Amino acid sequence: MIAIITADGTAEQKVIAEMRARAGAAGAEVDKAVAEIMHAVQERGFDAVREYSLRFDGAEPREIGRGELEDAYAACPTELTAAMERAAANIRDYNERLLTKSALWTSPDGGTVGRVVRGLTRVGIYVPGGTAAYPSSVLMNAVPAKVAGVEELVMVTPPTENLNHAVLAAAKIAGVDRVIAVGGAQAVAALTYGADWIPRVDKLVGPGNAYVAAAKRMAYGQLDIDMVAGPSEVLVIADDTARARYVAADLLSQAEHDRLASAILLTTSASMARSVDGELARQTAALSRAETIETSLRDYGCIIVCRDLVEAVSLANEIAPEHLELMTENPRALLPQIRNAGAVFLGAYSPEPLGDYMAGPDHVLPTSGTARFFSPLSVESFLKSMSVIEYGKEHLTQVQRQIICMAESEKLTAHANAVRVRFEQQ
Repeated sequence: MIAIITADGTAEQKVIAEMRARAGAAGAEVDKAVAEIMHAVQERGFDAVREYSLRFDGAEPREIGRGELEDAYAACPTELTAAMERAAANIRDYNERLLTKSALWTSPDGGTVGRVVRGLTRVGIYVPGGTAAYPSSVLMNAVPAKVAGVEELVMVTPPTENLNHAVLAAAKIAGVDRVIAVGGAQAVAALTYGADWIPRVDKLVGPGNAYVAAAKRMAYGQLDIDMVAGPSEVLVIADDTARARYVAADLLSQAEHDRLASAILLTTSASMARSVDGELARQTAALSRAETIETSLRDYGCIIVCRDLVEAVSLANEIAPEHLELMTENPRALLPQIRNAGAVFLGAYSPEPLGDYMAGPDHVLPTSGTARFFSPLSVESFLKSMSVIEYGKEHLTQVQRQIICMAESEKLTAHANAVRVRFEQQ
């Protein structure tokens, strides 16, 4: 069902290389097509957006009114809306605890310094349509933005004939201000440049297909983006105290996402490796996306038997996985050694889907090794800050000579003069 190898300094490095290679850049044809769309929308605005929407989605962009959101909410099963309400409450609580406040304080020179923290003015959220319509992603993108104080939250989603009720209900629950039925690279372009009644945004977040991902890369600089996400991945570290059934189930929960998804187990136990392999085959047979799972596990799944937990942790830090599960006798003891991961799940009863849906931390996470330098989406992703400096004459007096000295050393005499002039006799 899945390859089992023993770490020897070479075999595991091949696995890591294959993981990184699977998330290669979009093909030249995709980039060319998207560049044309971005340019057309920049030049011709809404007319170009409408043309591409009719060509690719068979429908014109349209605003989705509050009444449609209310109807969608009412059409959802009560159990589902209750679950989404609870998830939103947990996401809100988590991000409120992370919220950075504005602050001013006295500097060593006696002046006042600090920073003012503001939420972004307008943020766009891209929500895929069709079979990849995930209401949980609406909550994970929108709720932190509202906690940050974003003034206007604009959600775009492809204008399919029957818009997903759960997605629209999630938009209502999260407090999305506007929902626009427009998708693809043309939606990204519209939010980047503005297109008549579709507004320009300061930041764009949310997943999409290869065309949307390419458009987000091209838009960056005109606006901010969350990240360009690669295929999903999970890495489990398990010792001989772990339950093979749980480990296998968690590996499968990511393998079903995509044929390019990666599910890796690092274990100190050869018998655990064999047991998990057997469980993977048994459980896959009963799952709805068995074909996708089998391809994912065959191409990008692996069980690596390590000499000890020190080696397993070292490998995990090198891989820097999107999701890292620690299913060991004392998972909390390993946490200080973990340096690179999007999200860390501790213990047998913290499965990855808990993070996907309910716990509160975001499921928008760095992939493809970028957890070495990127962080999960959170309220901080929707904030910007401005530095504040206020010195009185007595405070500037204390540092005037040093400023003038440094400015003149850089041959910026106007800088030096801007300080000197304040202390010259008139």
